[in-house]
Amino acid sequence: MFDATNIKDVFFDLDHTLWDFESNSASAFEKILLAQKIEIPLDEFLAVYMPANFKFWKMFREEKITKDELRYQRLEYVFQKLSYTVTDSQIYALADAYIAQLSNYTALFPNAIKILDYLSPKYKLHIITNGFKEVQQKKLENAGLTKYFKNVIDAETIGVRKPNVQLFNESLALANATAETSVMIGDSLEADIQGAINAKLFALHFDVQNQANHNICPIINNLIEVKKFL
Repeated sequence: MFDATNIKDVFFDLDHTLWDFESNSASAFEKILLAQKIEIPLDEFLAVYMPANFKFWKMFREEKITKDELRYQRLEYVFQKLSYTVTDSQIYALADAYIAQLSNYTALFPNAIKILDYLSPKYKLHIITNGFKEVQQKKLENAGLTKYFKNVIDAETIGVRKPNVQLFNESLALANATAETSVMIGDSLEADIQGAINAKLFALHFDVQNQANHNICPIINNLIEVKKFL
């Protein structure tokens, strides 16, 4: 049962929780596909890319593929599914351009700033992210989020990824926090929620698509609902 009485530290996921990955990714690809002269309608590309990205990120979390393989294979998969012929050099160029451009886009989920303004005077706020270090920091800076967070802990630096309990334990240590007085807010039931609960943190599941159905922890569909619990 969620009990906010003793909560002192709030840990957030970044992508799909505060930073609107789908919207920003679409904006980046709209520009990149045009620049790279890839003649695929954006909506058709994204319809394949978005689920493929989840699939390959899951493989990356489970250490079945490397960072470089993730970046290449998710795009290779899309072009194969769409029967669109590209060279290896085109895929690498597209992958590099995507990483370079993505952090320039700054769409956040509704009420992200409102809830951070509400929480920051009351709690210490932190980020735990599986995203790539060089990209995540730029996302935070460009979206005006850096000022809210005491610590930004990335899996790449720690050497393990959510849901690995080690990442949560090391994040607690870096934040000088305890599991019993901390809560994790994230979108991934597997990586954010189950990982946090296994590490004995409280958790709030941010389900923006209103698809979750479980009793593992409270579910919210809009970030402003955090006020109900904190």
